[in-house]
Amino acid sequence: MEGVRPGGGPPAGGPGSGSGSGSGSFPSLFPPGLHGIYGECRRLYPDQPNPLQVTAILKYWLGGPDPLDYVSMYRNLGNPALNVPEHWHYVSFGLSDLYGDNRVHEFTGTDGPSGFGFELTFRLKRETGESAPPTWPAELMQGLARYVFQSENTFCSGDHVSWHSPLDNSESRIQHMLLTEDPQMQPVQTPFGVVTFLQIVGVCTEELHAAQQWNGQGILELLRTVPVAGGPWLITDMRRGETIFEIDPHLQQERVDKGIETDGSNLSGVSAKCAWDDLSRPPEDDEDSRSICIGTQPRRLSGKDTEQIRETLRRGLEINSKPVLPPINAQRQNGLNLDRAPSRKDSLESESSAAIIPHELIRTRQLESVHLKFNQESGALIPLCLRGRLLHGRHFTYKSITGDTAITFVSTGVEGAFATEEHPYAAHGPWLQILLTEEFVERMLEDLEDLNSPEEFKLPKEYSWPEKKLKVSILPDAVFDSPLH
Repeated sequence: MEGVRPGGGPPAGGPGSGSGSGSGSFPSLFPPGLHGIYGECRRLYPDQPNPLQVTAILKYWLGGPDPLDYVSMYRNLGNPALNVPEHWHYVSFGLSDLYGDNRVHEFTGTDGPSGFGFELTFRLKRETGESAPPTWPAELMQGLARYVFQSENTFCSGDHVSWHSPLDNSESRIQHMLLTEDPQMQPVQTPFGVVTFLQIVGVCTEELHAAQQWNGQGILELLRTVPVAGGPWLITDMRRGETIFEIDPHLQQERVDKGIETDGSNLSGVSAKCAWDDLSRPPEDDEDSRSICIGTQPRRLSGKDTEQIRETLRRGLEINSKPVLPPINAQRQNGLNLDRAPSRKDSLESESSAAIIPHELIRTRQLESVHLKFNQESGALIPLCLRGRLLHGRHFTYKSITGDTAITFVSTGVEGAFATEEHPYAAHGPWLQILLTEEFVERMLEDLEDLNSPEEFKLPKEYSWPEKKLKVSILPDAVFDSPLH
């Protein structure tokens, strides 16, 4: 449960309502980490010492469901000279370490990040005659914070979030989010580490898809050039009825398509409904685990495998499972996509995982023939995987949301892969790697062209390359919801 009240509590009213003390002088009863964030807010809004706040009635560290202690809501007059409209500015308190006593975050010193190292902000265009800020953005921020706390995956500028529902639960086309640095708020050094501020930017489905196919930073730059779609401060207008590509059709071909061809995609992994079968092994042979086992449980991923996949998904992730990202509305199906800029040399190795299990102790099994299974949403990303990742010498991972199964496509230039050109299908337990040559990728793109037209798609759909001993099936969601999967 949350409550809305004037900001007379710790983050706002305490320091601001003192007897004329400066912004750097705070009563000792208020948490030091909170002071740093509030000081930055006070710098921007010296005339609003007591903003409205949405506060978690039962704090997270006392067993409450909402990780954010507070969300402050400010009225920003914009900047007419820059064509920035008046808007509401929301700031979260709780993803960083507010207390420094390990009640929420482990205190690791002052030099690194405070807590998760960031707080969320959101800028919502103020409607004519609107005298108070809507509170639904605070619920949205709590949902994102729950994902961060439960998954321990942090956000970065350029990440994209697929929400699959209007952000304000209306009929709006703004149904997804990008993340970027807040244009006004500067990083803050607190006694418990550094805090940066990441701004949520609402986008349409077509803009999200462009960010997936290319990268989030590129689409953010385009949004900045279109005043009604965000402008220089990337203000979300829930009443925006046109995408940037409808406003300026040249943006798709001249900027996005060219960017995809030149840069490829930064999306390196998705959590999905997927499975795989080893067709070269009879079903009754369960000496080694398979991705789908009738009446038995597949072997769990090893520590090194898990860390490698997690590292991949930190650079690109889509969550479609409610337990990971609880929806704000019980009827809502939410997903999360994150993209990361790739390193100079694409690799499946993770420095953080190198010492968990020696590589030579992990058994690799070569497979002769495999059958890949995806639901329609996951299958629709295969062309992105092939064109935007493998043709640029990168990798792409599907991680099952219902178990330990994982499928990683790799190109010949990816380091750390256990699939090779001699043995293109290889598995570590339930983790399958598939190495595809550039020539075969081009052929697959031609054969899978109808995946780009989901409205004409009838399930189930099967694709097969007998000479490569590879089969791909696109199946209804219900198949993956079965207990057998």
